[in-house]
Amino acid sequence: MKQPVGVILAGGQATRMGGGDKGLLSLGDRTIIDHVVERLSPQVAGLALNANGDPARFAHLGLPVIADTVEGFAGPLSGVLAGLDWAATQGADDIVTAAADTPFFPCDLVPRLQLAAEEAGSEIALAKTPDGRHPTFGLWPVSLRHDLRQALTEGLRKVILWTDKHGGTTAMFPDDLAFFNVNTPDDLTKAQAML
Repeated sequence: MKQPVGVILAGGQATRMGGGDKGLLSLGDRTIIDHVVERLSPQVAGLALNANGDPARFAHLGLPVIADTVEGFAGPLSGVLAGLDWAATQGADDIVTAAADTPFFPCDLVPRLQLAAEEAGSEIALAKTPDGRHPTFGLWPVSLRHDLRQALTEGLRKVILWTDKHGGTTAMFPDDLAFFNVNTPDDLTKAQAML
């Protein structure tokens, strides 16, 4: 099975954190996004960051920064689409996405998503824990990028509606805390304690 490329989704508005880039907040001796890069990069064939605004603020990562192509704030699916478009230029068949504010996700995310998709005969797989699906952590086929662009143009914003339409499956992860994301200052304090 061909190794996918990875796309870190950092295009959110971080309203509960007071705006700005949650991924650039300090966690231990590094930023949150440094932890995300460290976990995802060994699992993928290449890595890019989906973020809007001035890409220079992420220059220390040394990654391509790709902006949303859909006008307005269209949510995580817009980041997925930007990732799929970038992956097409890299000759990749699939991408795996991870959220920029979730520093403890599993180090076997990619193979487990691939296995779940293969076993279900599906092209799309999302991470799931006992608490529910984690739609910013998924395996997405480049072949569906034009369909996704059309859905976004027509106003679709909910990840699950689109993945269910395409027979998406889930990969079960037993630990809810693995997908703990930093949304508020309190969450950042909790994350520091989890290091």
